[in-house]
Amino acid sequence: MGKAAIRIGTAVAALALAATGAPAVAGQQDGGRAAPRTVAPLMGPRGVDALGHGRTLVTETGGNFSLVVERRHNAARVVPLGNLPTEFPPAISKGPHGTIYLLTGASGPPPEQRPSVLRGAAAPAPATTLFKWKRGWPAPRVVADISAYQKTDPDPWDQEGFPADSNPFGVVALDDGTVLVSDAAGNDLLRVWPRTGKIRTVARLMPRTVPVPAGLPDVPPEMGGPLPPAGTPIVSEPVATSVTVGADGYWYVGELRGFPATPGTSQVWRIKPGTKNATCDPEHPRKGACKRYADGFTSITDLAAGPKGIYVLELSKKSWFAFEMGLPGAEEGGLFLVRPRGTTPRVRELAAGQLKNPGGVDVSDHVYVAGPLFGPGALLRLR
Repeated sequence: MGKAAIRIGTAVAALALAATGAPAVAGQQDGGRAAPRTVAPLMGPRGVDALGHGRTLVTETGGNFSLVVERRHNAARVVPLGNLPTEFPPAISKGPHGTIYLLTGASGPPPEQRPSVLRGAAAPAPATTLFKWKRGWPAPRVVADISAYQKTDPDPWDQEGFPADSNPFGVVALDDGTVLVSDAAGNDLLRVWPRTGKIRTVARLMPRTVPVPAGLPDVPPEMGGPLPPAGTPIVSEPVATSVTVGADGYWYVGELRGFPATPGTSQVWRIKPGTKNATCDPEHPRKGACKRYADGFTSITDLAAGPKGIYVLELSKKSWFAFEMGLPGAEEGGLFLVRPRGTTPRVRELAAGQLKNPGGVDVSDHVYVAGPLFGPGALLRLR
């Protein structure tokens, strides 16, 4: 019940939420602080790349990608740029020379629940594809097939009997023209050279032994149950969902944490630029070119970097599995600012109690969050 479950958006609970019209901001207030400001309504948003000066790239369910332009005395404009034939919103990152990179993965509703025809002008391509697009192009163009590479570079610590599985989930374009991709099923960080399509493995994330959390409901056999008793140790895959480049130039990778998605067991790793074939080892987190930057998070879906530190976004503070099981309160997400401070970074929560299943975060002159990931949502700006 690992990789089949961690393809965010596959569960019936998630699809049911999409029909509820849940607001982007949770009802609870954060100690009297002002709620995040709604910049523009969106449908199932995830990808966010804040360009500064009130301009932000976003992606939505159905494969749309757009530019949101804020205006001083008027509502923000949402300028459609294009579409990819994918139901789950792609990741997005702007690179040099106006190139926009879009990443599709294996996430999304089950095949029998997908539309029979997905619109989009892009040529047919594998589900796990890195695309590029420039203004004036009629459609995005294929850069690389991530799953094809993963077949040549299987996960040595796979727990599901499918070591060549691939679900690319996070993307960030580097200033040198290459692109970093985090693969949630391959459990690794990849570097892609768009001009040639060459791919190399930067780092592989190892599993972590975690205890089964208490309070989970009974799970029927058809969903992989019954669950082991609370406290039972289970080897859990990292699920590398997110990547960003810090102000220090280092590469940061965040984990969702596979089944049983135990709260407080998702890590953020810090990787030296230019690294190849490193290992991110939770048993030896201070060794090698991949070192643990922070620990104690739950179901990380995105990272962002700013001058103050690394921003860590959680889909659910109770875990993605608790959300899929429909546990009360599991729709509340979290956003945390992690500031470097010796060997133990300082962590502060932002907009506590005010984010509902957020999908993406980025920072420019403001902090922007997109969500909920399922159903009607919005691009939000923190005050």
